[in-house]
Amino acid sequence: MSEDLDSEAPAIDSRAGFAAAIRWGFARAMREGGRTRRIVCVDRDFALWPLDEPPLLSSLTAWLKGGAQRQLVLLAATYDDVPRRHSRFVAWRRLFTHAVSPYVAPEDIAGALPTLLLDDGGTLVRLIDAVHWRGRASADERTALPWREQIDAVLQRSEPGFPAQSLGL
Repeated sequence: MSEDLDSEAPAIDSRAGFAAAIRWGFARAMREGGRTRRIVCVDRDFALWPLDEPPLLSSLTAWLKGGAQRQLVLLAATYDDVPRRHSRFVAWRRLFTHAVSPYVAPEDIAGALPTLLLDDGGTLVRLIDAVHWRGRASADERTALPWREQIDAVLQRSEPGFPAQSLGL
């Protein structure tokens, strides 16, 4: 990923701005090295995330291999479109089943899931208005902490989902 890691968080004011902010969030979280043990991604269906980009998958591979107990956590209402929209990601995920933990939110919460990326430090990328592509990206622990607590509470009520292999009969 060729993002300038020391740059300020990009503005989220368009679809391209959202994708750039997600790339920045991943890059910042992975740059933290040993400090970041978990990256959490939340979205209704991940349809518009840049999960299929080879540079992102390469960076995630290096990060996951770089330390024990690193984990990519996904939380969604549904993963129905992920295989069609992000086929590279689906194939990549099969290699990292031990480190990628996808969850499905309970039905009563699923419709209100925020769109965000968090790490265990201060990285936060949040899409506030999906219609007008408005959001915020920041590297502030005080801003990220309440979101981490809220998402952790939802994860406790969520079920594992999106199996790495489909069982066919």
